[in-house]
Amino acid sequence: MAVSLGMKRRTLFAAGLGLLAAPAILRIPAQAAETGDKAKMTTALPEINQFKLGSFKITAVRDGSNVLEKPFETFGTNQEPEAVKTLLTENFLPADKFVNSYSPAIIDTGSDVILVDTGFGAGGRERGLGKLQDGLKAAGYSVDDVTVVALTHMHGDHIGGMMEGGAPAFKNARYVAGQAEYDFWTDKAREGTPAEGGHKAVLANVMPFAEKTTFIKEGDSVVSGITAMLAPGHTPGHMVFHAQSDNKQLVFTGDTANHYILSLLHPEWEVRFDMNKAEAAASRKKVFDLIATDKIAFLGYHMPFPAVGFVEKQGAGYRFVPKSYQFDI
Repeated sequence: MAVSLGMKRRTLFAAGLGLLAAPAILRIPAQAAETGDKAKMTTALPEINQFKLGSFKITAVRDGSNVLEKPFETFGTNQEPEAVKTLLTENFLPADKFVNSYSPAIIDTGSDVILVDTGFGAGGRERGLGKLQDGLKAAGYSVDDVTVVALTHMHGDHIGGMMEGGAPAFKNARYVAGQAEYDFWTDKAREGTPAEGGHKAVLANVMPFAEKTTFIKEGDSVVSGITAMLAPGHTPGHMVFHAQSDNKQLVFTGDTANHYILSLLHPEWEVRFDMNKAEAAASRKKVFDLIATDKIAFLGYHMPFPAVGFVEKQGAGYRFVPKSYQFDI
């Protein structure tokens, strides 16, 4: 095949640039390897995803992710491990590991900036988690812009970011939380039980804000256009938030379902972290039947980032359809 002189020159020029650039590209990783400076090797930018929901602006922030072993020890605990492995393999996923992602979100209504859950905070940063504040900055917000912090529930990966250095992380915010959830975790009856660690975390991260907190129940409003719905089981007072603006809808499902295959295709499969497993399964069916029937988008805290998608009914469960450009045009 004949190759023009111009092509040769362009190819050689590009190759030359590549050779010249290579030492500069490799310098930081090489220096980091020599000095053991891991900070220079981890330069990933904060992961955010922004889109419109009517007149609201939604920002999903990836607080971090981790790789966990043996999915069958977390999901489908009432099934044979081989059934869990087979379902993962059939859906092009590893059978022995899974990625758990954490996605707090901002709802900017124009009059309020509402943070739904707060991530791990400083307590997670040594493990590569607790990236919410960096994500907010990347999205154009400061912690002082947050006017409302709304909690789906009070597990540590949802409340860990409420305090920063012993002070409120969101000093201008008021708080919204479920009454049943707060009552459960603050009760001294949790002492000496498996829930004691969660009890202490709530005393440290949530109770200091009690006077600034509006405690809500089923059907109450977070702000105009955002309504709470009780979805218990994962925790006794777990809630989801239904946002609606200009006939566009999005449900923030928290931990109602924690895996896009294992929790949605088989909502009846038990999850180790669900405190009342039968109640959690009933809530999954209730919430995702609503979402599927009305074709509503949802943001699931542990769904694959950006954690937003739709579901359609499939057999006894639901097929997850991740969002693409629906909100952009």
